[in-house]
Amino acid sequence: MAVNSSSSLTSSKTLLEVIKSLDGVSTEIVDRSKTIFFPGDPAERVYLIRRGAVRLSRVYETGEEITVALLRENSLFGVLSLLTGHRSDRFYHAIAFTRVELIAAPATSVRNAIEQDASVGLLLLQGLSSRVLQTETMIETLTHRDMSSRLSSFLLVLCRDFGVPGEKGVTIDLRLSHQAIAEAIGSTRVTITRLLGELKSSSLLAIDRKKITIFDPIALAKRFN
Repeated sequence: MAVNSSSSLTSSKTLLEVIKSLDGVSTEIVDRSKTIFFPGDPAERVYLIRRGAVRLSRVYETGEEITVALLRENSLFGVLSLLTGHRSDRFYHAIAFTRVELIAAPATSVRNAIEQDASVGLLLLQGLSSRVLQTETMIETLTHRDMSSRLSSFLLVLCRDFGVPGEKGVTIDLRLSHQAIAEAIGSTRVTITRLLGELKSSSLLAIDRKKITIFDPIALAKRFN
């Protein structure tokens, strides 16, 4: 009975509450465009995003860097060491897409918590399932060869994950520079500036202090489908 009671108590907690309760946990603030970890760094900590957005990318031998996920609040990342069960190196490049607040927990503490209570593992699995969906969506976005379609698809992803509905449409709750968008979808700042200008001229969006408002996401989707 005691085991069931403990499991029930843990399962009623959020992933944030569970991570914050672990031994050795810390809070980190990372400024926009700063690296959280590089590929090849030791995978010693697991991260949960408290505020902001994090970009995960793969860096290939050619030097090309491809975005695989843009993670929002309450997303879990940096879990490679949990999957392998021993000391590993990072596979991705993690960058603060905006200024972020992270909860970081030692991988050893997370593994111990899973071994002691299976419901902790279930919470982590749910968090990772969301990550997989985000990665699949980003991969679909980057399969568009036409940069106009790629940009529109990316903006729709941001609407879904970071959008705040308002009277004029859906405002993406991130301050996005043209350079940041270009890096995320494998384009150039000049190209993104031109394409955003075309979308503004078509009355599909507006930009105010680096915040983008999509007037009608369905109309934007139809334009390139």
